[in-house]
Amino acid sequence: MQPTVYRVETPRIVVRCWSPEDAPRAKKAEDESREHLRHFMPWADRAPDTIQDMIDKLRLFRSWFDAGEDFMFGAFSKIDGTCIGGAGLHPRVGKGGIEIGYWTHADHVRKGFATETAGALTRAAFEIGRMRWVEIRCASTNTASAAVPPKLGFVHEATLKDRLLLSNGKPDDAQVFTMLARDYDASAAKRIPFTAFDAAGRQLA
Repeated sequence: MQPTVYRVETPRIVVRCWSPEDAPRAKKAEDESREHLRHFMPWADRAPDTIQDMIDKLRLFRSWFDAGEDFMFGAFSKIDGTCIGGAGLHPRVGKGGIEIGYWTHADHVRKGFATETAGALTRAAFEIGRMRWVEIRCASTNTASAAVPPKLGFVHEATLKDRLLLSNGKPDDAQVFTMLARDYDASAAKRIPFTAFDAAGRQLA
């Protein structure tokens, strides 16, 4: 994505590039959400990270971000700075496209935060990144995640058989939701209030 979006803000949340000083909040959010996420997120089924492990992980995420290789974000409450989840813009679906991923803290599900986060990143992808399409993929049994893309205007494009391996070792189908650039203007995602900033904190048009 050029220019790279380091932070986006909506009325309720700040979604920004992880930084090593986020380690205590990130660890707390992950540890409190492991049971909630264990079935679908491989990291949630592993032993909890130490603080140093978390610092090292967030430094790695930042290095990928700065190098333009992958874009991992933390999502934080505007009210008290609490980490309410994580998200990503992943350039792994082909040139001109990008994939959005997201997870939500166990205490903040069913409050619309995943939809707000994914919608803001959809805006960043199309309006600033100039993507030709955006994808969201999730396991067919992950009904909570699958409910998000249709709310934003994504279309269920395909179901890929046995493409995902769950934490219990069993395969699951991957649902693929897609939005094309030509459909973006009419989508609900575009109506989510959003402001984007670069690495220096300058607002992006």
